[in-house]
Amino acid sequence: MTKIREPYQLISEPLRYYNAMVEDIELAKDYIYIQTFRIGNDEIGERFRRALTAKAKQGVEVKIIIDYWGAGSANHDFFKELIKAGGELRLFEKIRYNTDIFTKGHRRNHRKLLLIDNEISWIGSSNLTGYNLNWRESMLRMKSDITETFVKIFKEDYRMYNKYKFNIAYKTRLIKHGKFEIVRDVPSITFKRINQKFIKLLKNAKKRVLIETPYFLPGFLLRKAMMDAAARGVEVIVIIPKRSDVNLIDILRNKYLGPLYQKGVAFNFYEPNNLHAKIILIDDKIIGIGSSNFDYRSFRYMYEIMMFGENQEIADQLKEHIYKTLQNSSSFNYQQWLKRPLINKFFEYILLPFRHLL
Repeated sequence: MTKIREPYQLISEPLRYYNAMVEDIELAKDYIYIQTFRIGNDEIGERFRRALTAKAKQGVEVKIIIDYWGAGSANHDFFKELIKAGGELRLFEKIRYNTDIFTKGHRRNHRKLLLIDNEISWIGSSNLTGYNLNWRESMLRMKSDITETFVKIFKEDYRMYNKYKFNIAYKTRLIKHGKFEIVRDVPSITFKRINQKFIKLLKNAKKRVLIETPYFLPGFLLRKAMMDAAARGVEVIVIIPKRSDVNLIDILRNKYLGPLYQKGVAFNFYEPNNLHAKIILIDDKIIGIGSSNFDYRSFRYMYEIMMFGENQEIADQLKEHIYKTLQNSSSFNYQQWLKRPLINKFFEYILLPFRHLL
């Protein structure tokens, strides 16, 4: 059995939280709801499939939403035994190959939730796949009645899984649960709720802002909020992977690092492997964790979900996680950045017009 701290446990190592998730699934009595961008057709995906199929055969309600793009070969054929046992699978927004492929076809469901029995919620950065077994992630397990709130959100998404038109303001309304706020994004240039929340947190920060993100392409207002915070004397630290799994983003993000560094924003590169965690910690007490990256694409085109709030137990775990990440990171070198090859600068400018799609 995986040792779990309750009611809140942040886990960064994929194999460890996969073990804990499967153990939670195996103990489910009433329902299991999963929403994710990707379930791999690999050893990890197969492990979850077996556990879910066994529970469906026992009469537990099993519902899964996977993004159509991210699902790949983990489709209805992959889950045929689960479906035969009474489980349900929905693929979110099938891609339509028409004139809207670069607008509507680009809108993907990037949310990541595992909900069990009105009791246990998992939220964070990780897909359910062996692809990321050596990555550093951020998955938060909560044994709390907040699960009921997440279930309502899940059921909304389950009903609208293939709708291209809906009430955006309603689907992005703020949902509160005690000291927590659940903030959602849907594809919209206007209603960028998570982006707006990040800006508000930066504007209100007093001492320190710690950010971990795999992809760093913030818009102007978010960059300004970071620089303004640093100008007020707030310590702003951003940790990104030295090399992410998307090389084009690594090339383009370098354009932003030098100017932000000059304005007081500190950058650190996580070196062992890919850093895929998506968290923010304000003044060592206000937390943010979920699926959203710090980039245009997440804010404009993706269905994302983040949980924010003031909870010292979670904040202490986030702080410990971040400092361990920093121990395996190197600092941004401004002089090296100035001397980067001309070919790198060329591609930074070539890619700039496509920053919303990367």
